[in-house]
Amino acid sequence: MDLSRYLDFISETAYQAGRLTLGHFQIGLQPEWKADHSPVTIADRQTEQFIRSRIEQAFPGHAILGEEYGGSEERLDSSSDKPRWIIDPIDGTKAFLCGVPLYAVLIGLEIEGQVKVGAAYFPALDELIAAAAGLGCWWNGRRAHVSAVPSLSQAVITTSSVKTFDRLGCRNVFDRLTQCCYHQAGWGDAYGYLLVATGRVELMLDAAMSIWDCAPFPPILAEAGGFFGDWRGEPTIYAGQSLGTTQALLPEVLEILKR
Repeated sequence: MDLSRYLDFISETAYQAGRLTLGHFQIGLQPEWKADHSPVTIADRQTEQFIRSRIEQAFPGHAILGEEYGGSEERLDSSSDKPRWIIDPIDGTKAFLCGVPLYAVLIGLEIEGQVKVGAAYFPALDELIAAAAGLGCWWNGRRAHVSAVPSLSQAVITTSSVKTFDRLGCRNVFDRLTQCCYHQAGWGDAYGYLLVATGRVELMLDAAMSIWDCAPFPPILAEAGGFFGDWRGEPTIYAGQSLGTTQALLPEVLEILKR
């Protein structure tokens, strides 16, 4: 399958959607609160509507699932023959509301149960990373590669929220890994996975993960020479948890996670 058309489309759509968010950034925007106590803003809704309209116009037979407006099909798994676009219009809404520039627009395209194309755009940083299976991973127009660090003792680990590990009763997992690493940082949400894919950190771990929060990252990490999946080493966006790392460090990381 020639995925180049999808790669061009997803990159342009993520970029244009991201530029739209900048009109709402650092202006004191007030959020509403969803049932799960997470914030949502007019910027989230308008951005998702923009992305949906572009997809519907370009690919009218495809399915769409977005964080704010749900799915054109009532399912949260990969059981469909239709290609499906998975959207997070603003990943890192808390950062967005605080005026911190680490938020992102995330879009993934799932084909036959696997995400084959993905893009993540960080508008306030003007960083775009996009990939398609077999076509490489591209970071602002140049090839992206994971780090060549050979062991966890030289690696940097990051996460979105240590508090989430506490809430879910798995803080020991994060602590075991941080004890094995050279340094632990706090660059979280989608930005952490961008850092892994571009060789700036070696390990990103999240204890809670929705599918729209991570849809672009299987092809992005794989094409950059890394891994994205669950804590058992399965390449999936459906586990409710996530791990991003290099192929070189993956066996060492999984061994620690199994203990």
